Amino acid sequence: MGSTAGERFELFLAVIPVFQPGRIGTMRRRFKYGIIIFVILLGTSTAIIWFGPWWLSWYFNRFVYSPHAVPAERVAIVFGARIYPDGRLSTMLQDRVETAVQLYQAGKVQKLLLSGDNRFADYNEPGRMLDYAVSRGVPVENIQLDYAGRRTYDTCYRASAIFQLESAVLVTQSFHLPRALFICRNLGVEAVGVSADLRNYHPRSIRWSTLREIPATIVALFDEIRQRPAAVLGEPIPL
Repeated sequence: MGSTAGERFELFLAVIPVFQPGRIGTMRRRFKYGIIIFVILLGTSTAIIWFGPWWLSWYFNRFVYSPHAVPAERVAIVFGARIYPDGRLSTMLQDRVETAVQLYQAGKVQKLLLSGDNRFADYNEPGRMLDYAVSRGVPVENIQLDYAGRRTYDTCYRASAIFQLESAVLVTQSFHLPRALFICRNLGVEAVGVSADLRNYHPRSIRWSTLREIPATIVALFDEIRQRPAAVLGEPIPL
């Protein structure tokens, strides 16, 4: 008696290894474990995205001081930010350099490490930062430029590896300080911070900068796990 179409199809599947009964059970278990791993990864990613910046702010704010109360240090690290095509500093960058100048003038620091991006010939953050600091009365011999501070991680890594700093004052805006402190302290620089919020910034700029901290915090966590060298290194320049 001939077999039905359904029986022939089941026989066809049975000769294909992936559809054999034992393989089907294995596939189901793998699928179940895959779902569990996916849910765990999704939950972990969500927790990092939503709570990472908040945790950094909560924990590292203990290392943030006012300009008058900050412990004296040899060096202040000033993080770069956008400059305009005509060479002007963005308001946030100007406030960072101005805050560092005030720390220098108050005797809180002896040297300024101005770190920023200079990947292109027509874009030079450290050079423009230097011009501003000198115009405010800081002697050139008390300023060190770091032309390879492309990212916060690079600035902190080079502060330790190239400029051989063991401690420093970090100067940047409040939204950026917790991440900068987290990176520098985990790379061996016992850093404290001073906020460079000298004015009320445009709401759109603050929103963008605050939202940017979410992916930047995730990247910082992975950077700290891998602890890769900065993109650009070189000979040591002890400060």
